[in-house]
Amino acid sequence: MALTKSDIVEKVHMLGFTKKEAVDLVESLLEIIKSTLEKGDDVLVSGFGKFCVKNKAQRRGRNPATGDDLMLRARKVVTFKCSGKLRNKINNQ
Repeated sequence: MALTKSDIVEKVHMLGFTKKEAVDLVESLLEIIKSTLEKGDDVLVSGFGKFCVKNKAQRRGRNPATGDDLMLRARKVVTFKCSGKLRNKINNQ
């Protein structure tokens, strides 16, 4: 089961914020994260993990449906590395 944005809004609402305040808070937080990553900067959330923007070079690929070779363009991808605290919590340590 995935945790959705509306689930997060509901949990923030349960902390005592109005529904509109919870929506605005979650949207603002996500917008800050997106704009920071868009600039190419990393986002570090202590005790949770680090979102990084990595450059991937152009490379050869293959269309699985037709088997045709093609070139995949260079692009940026977002990666996530969890903190040691989160890793330990997930592994019940």
